[in-house]
Amino acid sequence: MTGSTGVPVDLTRDEAQRAAQRELADPRYHADDPTLADRAAEWALKQLSELVEQAGSVSPGGYPGLVMLGCLAVLVVVAIRLTVGRFARSSPSRGTVFEPAPRSATQYRQAADDHAARGAWAPAVRERLRAIVRDLEQRDLLDIRPGRTADEAAAEAGQLLPDCATGLREAAQIFDDVCYGERPATSDMDARLRAIDDATRQAHPTVAIR
Repeated sequence: MTGSTGVPVDLTRDEAQRAAQRELADPRYHADDPTLADRAAEWALKQLSELVEQAGSVSPGGYPGLVMLGCLAVLVVVAIRLTVGRFARSSPSRGTVFEPAPRSATQYRQAADDHAARGAWAPAVRERLRAIVRDLEQRDLLDIRPGRTADEAAAEAGQLLPDCATGLREAAQIFDDVCYGERPATSDMDARLRAIDDATRQAHPTVAIR
């Protein structure tokens, strides 16, 4: 026999347990679950609370002598929430250069120019570095590898273009600092990447390309 929802009315114990598990697995029941930061903070607060209880019971001065420990507990909880939250939001310290659908070097340069014209220096830096790496790929100086990082691209291209090696490392560092290190981008950074882009485009490999 089944009810109006299509779920059997007469269930065995095992069937009822499986039905409950399927129902509770629905994502809507977990929308308000505590985050990783919340769970970490709750655990730390519980541990410190137990420590305060134990210390207060044996301390000659009792709880008044443990005020500083209580303040420390609060600071630890706040630090955990901030740290875990930052790690949950941030990308790796050294992320990949390209988005899932890369464009041509010309398109990246145009995008960088458009951002720079508006004074949007961070995206200008990002697109300029991508233009540099894409140009190297289009010239067959680098193999096309979507997961490559800016540091890897600079190191590999620097072996073929030793005169540009220092500039390429600098460009990769600026890219990482701005995109993943939360360093404010500036017009000077944009100008420096433009110069590195121009120098790299005019350079020719001094060793045989594999």
